[in-house]
Amino acid sequence: MDRLVEALGPVFAAGFAVQQLLEILSPVLDRIKWNKNKKEFLGITSLVLGLVLSWAAGLKVLQAFGLYRAGFIDVLVSGLIISAGTEGTNSIIKFLGYAKERKKAQIQG
Repeated sequence: MDRLVEALGPVFAAGFAVQQLLEILSPVLDRIKWNKNKKEFLGITSLVLGLVLSWAAGLKVLQAFGLYRAGFIDVLVSGLIISAGTEGTNSIIKFLGYAKERKKAQIQG
């Protein structure tokens, strides 16, 4: 479990960086009065950055779960998770916590 959390640390950091960049871009777009497609632009920007970070930095979420042959699918899944910002990684960590508690309850009961 600790190894998984450690492996997801860089993914969390990348997601945080993407989230912060979007926080900076949003008021800039407001200032230049570009509200027409702002949400779509920020979403696409987030996805592209997530995919680039996943591919260029080798951030592979599925590999952290033991799926070593996922290739492009791992890059795609990791890019989507990174593009969700900290929320994507937090969701995975919550899921891991629930799975750990369930396993612990099975062992004890």
